[in-house]
Amino acid sequence: MAEVRYQPQTTAQSRAEIDQGLRSYMMGVYNYMALGVAATAIITMAVAANPAAMQAVYSLKWLFFIAILGMGFLAPRLIFSANPAVAHGAYWGYVALWGLAIAPMVGTYLAIGPDIVYRAFLITAVTFGATSLAGYVTKRDLSGFGAFFMMASIGIIIAMLVNVFFFQSSMMSLITSIVTVLLFAGITAYETQQIKEMYVEGDTPGVARCKSIFGAFMLYGSFITMFVHILNILGIMRSSE
Repeated sequence: MAEVRYQPQTTAQSRAEIDQGLRSYMMGVYNYMALGVAATAIITMAVAANPAAMQAVYSLKWLFFIAILGMGFLAPRLIFSANPAVAHGAYWGYVALWGLAIAPMVGTYLAIGPDIVYRAFLITAVTFGATSLAGYVTKRDLSGFGAFFMMASIGIIIAMLVNVFFFQSSMMSLITSIVTVLLFAGITAYETQQIKEMYVEGDTPGVARCKSIFGAFMLYGSFITMFVHILNILGIMRSSE
């Protein structure tokens, strides 16, 4: 007699429910991220329109730099604190810090030629969209790149600080910006896959919301970093013409 084996099967209906849940979850991530980018734009434009505010923010640029790095390490713990108010506070605080930090740079380029800023944003949006989509649909496991991306990011930060304090070279700034854009394009694909893998159908609404905010936090940081360095690349190229 043939052996009969009973194995659990996923019905077409349950698969559809999982797919719908995943789509809703990812839409939540991208919605939070888009709102973060919009809030950054509002803060940046408001500061750029006020010379006194621009001067005050510029004088505190290193404080903002340190605060952003600190929030990069601290915010994930706050977001997963199981307190929605703390999670939102961490994310929107991070967004506000970036908005203030990049205001002098964006304001300067708006005064030189607004088209540079608009082109930088468009290029960033297209690059981000393409790499995030690639990370979402790829079947290749990208988790092995995590350690490399971490070390490469630290290396880029060190290279930028060395250039700022010692060389002050436009060429080195251009090279580091190009490398940063390429690096964060890869990081965006990696992060998108990791965010997708975080989805669990049985998550409670509170946990799902925290995961969405955390995913937005990850992708937002990559988007803004790419934007800043694409803007730097376009600005250096404009000045060399």
